[in-house]
Parts: sequence; structure tokens; C-alpha cells
Amino acid sequence: MLSIKEIKELIELVSEKNLAGIEIERAGFRLRIDGHRPDAAGLPTPLYYPSFPEARAAGAALPAPEAKREPEPPPAPEESLHVIVSPIVGTFYRSASPESAPFVSPGDKVQKGKILCIIEAMKLMNEIESDAAGEIVEVYPQNGQPVEYGEKLFAIRTA
Repeated sequence: MLSIKEIKELIELVSEKNLAGIEIERAGFRLRIDGHRPDAAGLPTPLYYPSFPEARAAGAALPAPEAKREPEPPPAPEESLHVIVSPIVGTFYRSASPESAPFVSPGDKVQKGKILCIIEAMKLMNEIESDAAGEIVEVYPQNGQPVEYGEKLFAIRTA
């Protein structure tokens, strides 16, 4: 594992040499530092992404970086469609472990209080429960995907 001093030196090296980036892996610790990228104001913005092995589930692969994607069209408007949104920022998981079946899938009937997913935030696993009874119509995020506060998680067709 790298010390804070070594990480700072690498950041300075990327910045001083105007490198596109650097990625280092040592004993299961992976560090990626992206170089200067112009932001909206045209100013360079260095980016830094640490990856700690203990944050990964056993045997789970690192998620591939996602390309910018087009927003998904909303489902056909229905009077009885209830959308459950994320109450926190974190990582969305459809099941309790990589080997387990998802808590719910499209087509499943759920009751109020049924656990729908887990959102990991700051190494705490938060169970997200249904606040309505009905049928799961849509699961919006992919397993292992980061979610924002207020982001759509599930669409439920209420009875």
C-alpha cells in the first residue's frame, strides 16, 4: 500500500509533467490518478480514484467505468405507477451477496416493508424497503452501480 506522502508525490508528478494519468497496483491496492482534463470553465482538473480491496465483495470484479449514457426514457405513464427513489448516496446492490438471488425482480409482487435492495454508504449496508404494495415493473440501476440521492430505484404498479 502507498503512503499518503507517496500518493501526493504521484499527484504532483502527474500535474508537473502534464501526464494524461497513471495507474499503479501493489499487493491488491490499486490507485489511478487521471491527469488534467478541461472542466466546463476550461481549467484543468486533476482527478484521483483510489480502489481499496476491502471495499470489494469477495470474488467480485471491479465495475468497468461507464461511458456517458443517454437518459433512459421513462416507462409509459400509468396512473398506478409508484417510483421508489434512493434516500442516500451510495452503491446499489440487488442482493445480500454476489451468490444470492436478487431481493426482487420485475414481475415480483411485493408488500409494504419488503426489502428491495441494499445501498452501501460509507461501508454501512442500508436495507431499502418498499413503501407501497404492488408489482415490480422496473429496476432502474444495475447491480454495483453508484446511485445519487433522489435517483429512481424501482417502479411499482400499485394495486
